[in-house]
Amino acid sequence: MRAFIFPGQGSQSVGMGKALAGAFAAAREVFEEVDDALNQRLSKLMWEGPESELSLTENTQPAVMTASIAALRALEKGGGLQLSKHARLVAGHSAGEYAALCAAGAFSLSDTARLLRTRGRAMQDASPVGEGAMSALLGIEMNLVEEACKEASDVGVVVVANDNAPGQIVISGTTKAVERANELAKKKGAKRAIPLNVSTPNHSPLLKPAADKMREALARITIRPTVVPLISNVTASEVGDPDRIRSLLVEQLTARVRWRESVAGFRALGAAMTVEMGGNKVLTGMVKRIDKDLEPVTLDSPADIEAFAKTL
Repeated sequence: MRAFIFPGQGSQSVGMGKALAGAFAAAREVFEEVDDALNQRLSKLMWEGPESELSLTENTQPAVMTASIAALRALEKGGGLQLSKHARLVAGHSAGEYAALCAAGAFSLSDTARLLRTRGRAMQDASPVGEGAMSALLGIEMNLVEEACKEASDVGVVVVANDNAPGQIVISGTTKAVERANELAKKKGAKRAIPLNVSTPNHSPLLKPAADKMREALARITIRPTVVPLISNVTASEVGDPDRIRSLLVEQLTARVRWRESVAGFRALGAAMTVEMGGNKVLTGMVKRIDKDLEPVTLDSPADIEAFAKTL
């Protein structure tokens, strides 16, 4: 069986989804529905840029989701994909969790787009530009990163935000504390500390105001039981109950993304293959580092979708 996985912020690029819309009517319908839901020509921004505007959090999050769901709908309508039949589970990285839930039937497409627009704006509003930062630490074990964060906490807030893959851990918090944790991590053996080009300290306690706004937004949305389980970022375990999904999506904004643990558990749950829906192979690269026995597939182009459809 297969795990269908959905990328989050950071996998965007100008031109994303354009070839899918040109090749598949089902994909075009996705872009049209999202444009209508947001009252914005998001599709034009995705296909033509400018990149600076596409990279704004409030645009990036619904854009990445839209490209993923366009690929999924093309595969469903043109290739006969049925998640309930062809998938064991779904998972998404951070904002990608919303796309995963849309794919699994928990959210309507329009609701998903509006939720991600709200989420992006809430995240930006929660922390003024310049006050928060994130950094990727490479080649260091989790216990040493946690030590560095604890030692740097005397100058501000800093926590592990993403446990992405072996040797790839992201930290988040106030700018001074993140910079201090970078220095300490290097002393503890980190090969590199790479500041990330983001304006919000994602998955840290600093985003509590955003979590509060999302609690209000999610309370107004109908969430249906999923057709296949979601592997939650927060728990790295299966969830399908609407009320539990709602609470975990709120918690997700301030909690660690447990991606390495999630993927490491796929085979035990019966998934031997991962299928990344769009995303420029960002998640596929992580999968290869986490579990070399999983078979990774990425569906970015019309040719990818047509070839994969023949395997169903």
